[in-house]
Amino acid sequence: MPNIGPAELLVILIVALVVFGPRKLPELGKSLGAGLREFRKSTQGLKEDFEGSMRDTPPGPAPVQTIHAPAQAVAAAPQPAQAAAVTAQPATAQSMSVPPVSVQPAGPQPVTAEAVAAPIPTDRA
Repeated sequence: MPNIGPAELLVILIVALVVFGPRKLPELGKSLGAGLREFRKSTQGLKEDFEGSMRDTPPGPAPVQTIHAPAQAVAAAPQPAQAAAVTAQPATAQSMSVPPVSVQPAGPQPVTAEAVAAPIPTDRA
């Protein structure tokens, strides 16, 4: 972008004088100056707020979340001295008293002729 020299500035002022007239030109200058002053003040305030917030919050360790176990679970947990006396045994469905669960494949199921030929029930009367 080229610099505006004194000759270009003089041309701009003459055009402004012709377009706005000698009475309105001082008022336009005042309002333009007030607008620029307000713009600078607001941008300076925003800049100071941003820099102040960056200085006020030093980087620290991430917050740690503490999970508290219920009192029953803590009381039922084996102590380290007791854990040495316990022997490891494989868990079976009978020892855990949990009924066995059959697992179906996760993929798509084949379509059978019975499923296609079955009539679809309707609730219309």
